[in-house]
Amino acid sequence: MTAAADRPIVVTRLQAHAFRVPVDPPVATAFGTMRDRPAVFVRVEDADGAFGWGEVFANWPAAGAEHRVNLLRHDVADVLLGVPFADPPAAFEHLTARCRTRALQCAEPGPFAQAIAGLDTAIWDLAARRGGLPLRRLLDADAAGDVAAYASGIDVRRAGPLVDAARAAGHAAFKLKVGFDAHDADRVREVAAALGAGQQVMIDANQAYDPDGALALARALADVPLRWFEEPIAADAPDAHWRRVADGSPHPLAAGENGLGLPSFERLLATGAVAVIQPDVAKWGGVTGCRAVARLAHAAGATYAPHFLGGGIGLRASLHLLAAGPGRHDRPGPLEVDVNPNPLRDAFGPLPVRGGRIAAGDAPGLGIDRLPEGIERHRTLSAEARA
Repeated sequence: MTAAADRPIVVTRLQAHAFRVPVDPPVATAFGTMRDRPAVFVRVEDADGAFGWGEVFANWPAAGAEHRVNLLRHDVADVLLGVPFADPPAAFEHLTARCRTRALQCAEPGPFAQAIAGLDTAIWDLAARRGGLPLRRLLDADAAGDVAAYASGIDVRRAGPLVDAARAAGHAAFKLKVGFDAHDADRVREVAAALGAGQQVMIDANQAYDPDGALALARALADVPLRWFEEPIAADAPDAHWRRVADGSPHPLAAGENGLGLPSFERLLATGAVAVIQPDVAKWGGVTGCRAVARLAHAAGATYAPHFLGGGIGLRASLHLLAAGPGRHDRPGPLEVDVNPNPLRDAFGPLPVRGGRIAAGDAPGLGIDRLPEGIERHRTLSAEARA
């Protein structure tokens, strides 16, 4: 932390906003289809007017965005506002502890964790702004100036146009959604064959298979040099199932977007089955938690490659985390960049891809002062709470 951050952080105002944008074509996964792109953006402010922005996961369930806004206003704000914190991790630990019983009472640990994740990112953004530093340099004074990136969210059944557009935009790696039908292996092979030297393919099954099905697909693609095979089986599958798939797959496994709590990532890494660990900054942990996971991954010899498939604030937070993360020199993980249409991402301005890399920028915090005017017509709900 910097000298400007020596005084305690006391949040006195919280604002949360839900947005939805219908999209055509929808975003398809093996477990369901997103017919609109939602987002929840949260803003915190202290008594001196310093502020920060965060993003809360809202992709699922379909009505989740508005629920998260109400959760922040009615069930989380009262344990945050007016409480002094020495630093953002102290706020994260306080919120996690104080909301634990509430989450248990309604059997909603995920939504509470997502709300806390967004607040944690916003508090880190506020702290970085107070110090006049880009977030990555508050996290690590020697943080990288740019990171590797890859094009994501590509339905393998309709991959051609998205892959072509992503290549034209500067991407050199592409993650294909699979888990749809028996023709997926042929489709992946066709995409891989059309790529040039130095370009990479990953696949993401979104938990579609049991171990036998996952191994069948992995072996059918043994001749394709996949960088990783993501979530081949259920996130909560027994450790033995993860080890079996890893032992039989010719490709490294990736997982972590559905992790909830640091012990879940410790368990996943302890299996020895996962080579690429992928926490989501908007889903659990925010900056504080994902930074801890990145350290765990590095210590275990795994690659930290943050998952993200949301709006413009969480994407930038993921970028700064990756730029500051351990392993960025010896095991650099790429940044996930969804290439499906999403005005709630694109309205925040471009993140140009040059040679497969994206620059983090030097603006204070995340570099976001206010929500873009262009998304106002997509707002569905706002809420505010003050100390």
